[in-house]
Amino acid sequence: MKQGRFSEEQIIGILKQNEAGAQVTQLCRDHGIGESTFYKWNAPRGYPIRRFRSQRGQTAAGTGGRKQQAQEATR
Repeated sequence: MKQGRFSEEQIIGILKQNEAGAQVTQLCRDHGIGESTFYKWNAPRGYPIRRFRSQRGQTAAGTGGRKQQAQEATR
């Protein structure tokens, strides 16, 4: 079996960074991993995933942010 590039401690550290509020896409770029790898690591551990949070506070589906933007534009 192929030996992994990251140790168990490193993987847990990356997952905890996400738990602390870092975005998945940015973590993957910083550590040179794919998003699918991140989610594969996360699945057996059950850490909460903060996936699509933007600075404007949009919901995961992106619907709440558009309504807020439209209301702000009309003001």
